[in-house]
Amino acid sequence: MAKMTIADVDVKGKCVLMRVDFNVPLRGGRISDDRRIRMAMDSITSVIERGGRLILISHLGRPSGQGPEAGLSLQPCADRLAELLGKQVEFVPECIGDDAQRAVGQLHDGDVLVLENLRFDKAEKAGNAAFARQLGRLADVYCNDAFGAAHRADASMVAVPRAMAGKPRTVGFLMDKEIRYLSGAIAHPKRPFVAILGGAKVSDKIATITNLLDKVDVILIGGAMAYTFSLAGGGRVGKSLVEPEKVDLARKLLARAGDVLVLPVDTHCGDDFRGDCRKQIVPAGEIPDDFEGWFSR
Repeated sequence: MAKMTIADVDVKGKCVLMRVDFNVPLRGGRISDDRRIRMAMDSITSVIERGGRLILISHLGRPSGQGPEAGLSLQPCADRLAELLGKQVEFVPECIGDDAQRAVGQLHDGDVLVLENLRFDKAEKAGNAAFARQLGRLADVYCNDAFGAAHRADASMVAVPRAMAGKPRTVGFLMDKEIRYLSGAIAHPKRPFVAILGGAKVSDKIATITNLLDKVDVILIGGAMAYTFSLAGGGRVGKSLVEPEKVDLARKLLARAGDVLVLPVDTHCGDDFRGDCRKQIVPAGEIPDDFEGWFSR
């Protein structure tokens, strides 16, 4: 369990750099599901109601890291957060640099600022220390409330808190809740113990799957990574998102896990990722060549 949450830190008049998970689905520049923003609200309101000056950072999607990309800006997230809070939320179209520093310097107690998508800069995914130091200099307190991305070694997850050594470094309420739940569930599981894993990449979940194999009764595999497992088992995946370089690994995991690892029995697929495309439900491993599974994006 976390040793300290954001509630334990005196934030009055201080700049709090909070890593949140605003990786929300966007359709035509509009948020189609704001659940991840709403899940961060307890931590956000805790800071601003106690007079903290809040700086929110997050990634969104999988940009190339070569600069801004249309459709992946965090501006819609800032706009939605303003609606949920009923107050103005500032947005800066960069995550480091003069404009970001200037905007932070203009914050007052209770203000909220959202910085641009961290992954527009390749230094985020690389865990770059210099990039992390620039982010760390913006604040007096670091808070991680992005449980969904906590398994990554990105700069905002690892290098930033390192760069802020000597300053309060803590977790938000969502992160604390997840840690408490998982610690109890794994240490003292109730049987049957079933784990459900999703996500796009097998490579992101290798350690989790391996660690769980000897603890759970069943692991249900969902999300796009199911297509890599399907391909490893000799299935047809059409144009679905797969990791070709991880097929051998998926095959070995399937062999080791036996009946513990359970894949989907069918999948929804289409000939494009649009609501008006041709679509159908087919047995897993039987996706037509010109179709893609709809877990794939």
